[in-house]
Amino acid sequence: MATFNSAHRELFVRAASGSLIVLAVLGSIHSGGVYWAALCFSLSFLSLNEFYRILGKQLKLSRGIGYIAACVVMISAYHGARSFSLYLTLSLATFAVFLIEILRRQFSGISSAVSNAGGLVTGILFIVVPWTCIFMLRELPSGRYLLFALFVCTWSCDVFAYIMGSRWGRTSLCDNVSPRKTWEGFIGGVAGSLLSAGFFAYEIDLPPAPILYIGVICGIVGQMGDLAESLLKREYGVKDSGEAIPGHGGVLDRFDSILINGILTYFLFAVVLR
Repeated sequence: MATFNSAHRELFVRAASGSLIVLAVLGSIHSGGVYWAALCFSLSFLSLNEFYRILGKQLKLSRGIGYIAACVVMISAYHGARSFSLYLTLSLATFAVFLIEILRRQFSGISSAVSNAGGLVTGILFIVVPWTCIFMLRELPSGRYLLFALFVCTWSCDVFAYIMGSRWGRTSLCDNVSPRKTWEGFIGGVAGSLLSAGFFAYEIDLPPAPILYIGVICGIVGQMGDLAESLLKREYGVKDSGEAIPGHGGVLDRFDSILINGILTYFLFAVVLR
């Protein structure tokens, strides 16, 4: 009975926190402006902090430089200065890390310039740049609907992949990275994303093709994003990226798939289909 009550309590906590996340994301997308910016920048910074914490188990990182670089990239995007500011920020951050490592080498005899700079820059590219693209997606024509579709398809993919995988999963997808992932779950995720995309396009009376593109991205590539975070945790020997979201683990755990989905969706509609 105690185990049963504990399981129900855990399920309730997971459902409650998940519902709050959904409401916060959808409400911020609808409101746009500073509310959407605040949500994107907060999730980006929290995810980056978790990423650096994981890498810090094995690497010596100058996290402060990474946080400053992240703030510069996100604030520049908010004020409309984008691509050049990103290149400049990454370059300056790398030189700043090398300067610190020069001083470390001089006074302690040891240094780790490449791994330090590599870890910091990887965090910016893996987390901050995708969240910046997700933020900027709201500014495109029909950006609000594109974002709704992006998150709905991503969440649907996760749910369908979990249901199909746990019920019918037999064939391992990538057992050395994530033992619970199966091809049956992968196919279920693709189907769930496409079904959600079709239903969403029908309900809001939009041309179906652009929304179905998002469905394909979220169904196929998004699951690779989930595996990418699993690879990170496997390499560094951690179960979750953090404990920020009750029942779900860390922010990066909850929003890992949206990173690659967001950057590809922005690229598709801002560059390819503009």
